[in-house]
Amino acid sequence: MTEQRLLPTPLGPARLLVDAAVRPRRTLVLGHGAGAGASAVDLVALAQVLPPRTGTTVVRVEQPWRVAGRRLAPAPSVLDEAWRATLPQVDTEGMLVVGGRSAGARVACRTARDVGAVAVLALAFPLHPPGRPERSRLDELERAGVPVLVVQGERDAFGRPHEFPPGPYQVATVPAADHSFAVPRSAPLSRSEALEVLVDQVAAWMRDLRE
Repeated sequence: MTEQRLLPTPLGPARLLVDAAVRPRRTLVLGHGAGAGASAVDLVALAQVLPPRTGTTVVRVEQPWRVAGRRLAPAPSVLDEAWRATLPQVDTEGMLVVGGRSAGARVACRTARDVGAVAVLALAFPLHPPGRPERSRLDELERAGVPVLVVQGERDAFGRPHEFPPGPYQVATVPAADHSFAVPRSAPLSRSEALEVLVDQVAAWMRDLRE
């Protein structure tokens, strides 16, 4: 059962959605992107599967701008400020891993060392705006300072897996998936199967993490 509560930040309350493991070995705190918020299908899938399968408590953080009902995300520096204010208030057990999807993945990379995380999970990392590969955000991955797993859809217009050069991170591919991990009808797998691929790759990575 998902527990919800609000935490104060200088930018307004942030909402936590906590799916606790029975015997937690680690805590994964996830931020959302600019679209579906904490209810994004990939974040929900991880919250449902990781606690019983890997002993990982999953905490989804809804940023203050979403809690307040605003439609547009603020500047990256504001997102980082709210994240840094929220994380010290989160109850964690075992090693702390941070992450998120899209813009939330960027926040996690930029702040990982500040919040004491041992690793970052970057789902659908927006390597560049669609059609603008020259506006790369690769430096955010490279400067995370901790191990990073990037899980990217094969058709992600914000950066396909082959666009990530070798670096201090791992890249895992979800076949036929786009930025939201949706797949076309002609794909060799369904969306639920694509999400299973995503969860399996994250679960294997989480089990291999060492402090």
